[in-house]
Amino acid sequence: MQSISTLYNDVAERLELTWCAGKDGAFRILAKSRVASADLVGHLNLIHSARIQIIGKAELVYFDWLTPERRFEYLNDFLVYGEPPAIIVGDSLTPPDFMVSWCNEHAIPLFASPESSADLIDYLRVYFNRQFAEQTTRHGVLMDVLGVGVLIFGESGLGKSELALELISRGHGLVADDAVELLRTAPDYIEGRCPPLLQNLLEVRGIGLLDIKMIFGETAVRRKIKLRLIVQLVRRAELENHYERLPSQALTEEVLGVDIRKVVLPVAAGRNLAVLLEAAVRNTVLQLRGIDTLKDFMERQRQAMEEQSQQSLPLDHTNNQQGNI
Repeated sequence: MQSISTLYNDVAERLELTWCAGKDGAFRILAKSRVASADLVGHLNLIHSARIQIIGKAELVYFDWLTPERRFEYLNDFLVYGEPPAIIVGDSLTPPDFMVSWCNEHAIPLFASPESSADLIDYLRVYFNRQFAEQTTRHGVLMDVLGVGVLIFGESGLGKSELALELISRGHGLVADDAVELLRTAPDYIEGRCPPLLQNLLEVRGIGLLDIKMIFGETAVRRKIKLRLIVQLVRRAELENHYERLPSQALTEEVLGVDIRKVVLPVAAGRNLAVLLEAAVRNTVLQLRGIDTLKDFMERQRQAMEEQSQQSLPLDHTNNQQGNI
């Protein structure tokens, strides 16, 4: 649940908000079920009266054209169709007295900001998308490898944390260990981040908790990253029994309704998992650019078979002619 008071505390500094009226409505609730994130805020509009109403120069000019009685009639229409959670006056404008008194009377928070009305809408829509995004928590380690968000998971004891530590020592970044928060902030965008309690921490068996930021420096940790690749660590026997050596279709796993590319790496003595994971990431980057090595190989093989078939046709035709003679 999100209240106007929480919204104000989160964005007041960035948007330079001044609370002008309607403080009795501080605990009006902005519930996720009420709207679909982006529809929480918009320009002054009776059709979408339940939004946070943003008022700029054009809206105040419109009010100037109205008589005092018509101004209050227009504002009272919002009470009929659905009360706005709050009103924000942008463009460095001062809220007019009639609006201040109306907001105080009906306990509707009224704010003023120097930001333009368009910038207010853009910023608040991004804010609400994050606040009301679908989210889940996954067990594993989230890393930034070559700028790609990689979630490493597998059975306990397969060496996820040790792999993460080796990747960090090779210059990559830690986002989260053990509990990874995943949020769908856009239709095809899954953002991964770390719970505040576990920020910068990595647990390694035999050593304990390591503060990666303190040991390796600021560049060894990340606050968040877009999830692009899932790497599952499995035992070699499981790989041979349940997965194809060269799958004809790329593996994916659904996360919050979004298909994420997936790679399965077998764990065995002597295998350098860090090098293998880096190679998987580089290959994923190529695939995202439209370069698929397996498809290219299959196409090469098809062309070779066609060429071989064409070369054999004249020979067969000659043999047939000799047989007829």
